[in-house]
Amino acid sequence: MSAFAAEADFVLAASLVREAGALAFAMRKEGLTGQQKTSVSDVVTAADHAAETLVVDTLRRLRPEDGIVGEEGSSHAGTSGRTWVIDPVDGTYNFLSGSSYWCSALALRTEETPGQPADEPAEAPAVLLGAVFAPQEDNLWLGGPGRPATLNGVELPALPDAGLDRLSAGTYLHPTWLQHEDVAGPWMRAAQGSATIRMLGSGSCDLGSVAMGRLGAWFQHSCPEWDWLPGKAIVEAAGGTTAIQEVHGFRWHIAGPAAAVRQIQRLLAED
Repeated sequence: MSAFAAEADFVLAASLVREAGALAFAMRKEGLTGQQKTSVSDVVTAADHAAETLVVDTLRRLRPEDGIVGEEGSSHAGTSGRTWVIDPVDGTYNFLSGSSYWCSALALRTEETPGQPADEPAEAPAVLLGAVFAPQEDNLWLGGPGRPATLNGVELPALPDAGLDRLSAGTYLHPTWLQHEDVAGPWMRAAQGSATIRMLGSGSCDLGSVAMGRLGAWFQHSCPEWDWLPGKAIVEAAGGTTAIQEVHGFRWHIAGPAAAVRQIQRLLAED
């Protein structure tokens, strides 16, 4: 299986996140209410479901052999070895609150790791592309292996290397986790190592911002794949580094320049 996505896949991904984001934005203008999932700040709306349905229906028609995983429950086991990972509205609390800091995001992954011998288990799925669209800012990020990261079709400059103490760090920690030292302790160490921190409420928007240098680095624990894979592909395509660091049984997802990522890993792991 190819380690690269075809240009047609990038075109399709860009179209899908644009259409999903536009649909969600139009529905918000007409009025929406949210339903609580796991907490007051973890909500879902009819726009999340409608946007996911739009993406799923299109993929089932145009890529019938590919698998699908959606945040709002969509699941289809494909036969191609490729899976589309959908986040129809990332930052739903922001979205429902009237903020412009939200997006639609999509990744294409394969269970095979490029270069991995067939008789050895792959360490992690290989991400073939990421697409993130922030409708209200009209920002479309694309990127993946073999294709430079772009913002609205313009190639992003390669991220310069820099230490964490020189950078802002985008992050998120739900207030309930402050009661858990196994999570709050590592998070505090990493946060204190940055020049400043930002909690903005959309992981994929954050990672797009890292790719373009608007945020310096990013870290968050226990990310589902739809919050991680689209932005991971884009950051790596912009010359950045990503990593997953396990600390006290929790998996921390990290992105940014190589030096900053190494520092975040070290700070998280310190006792």
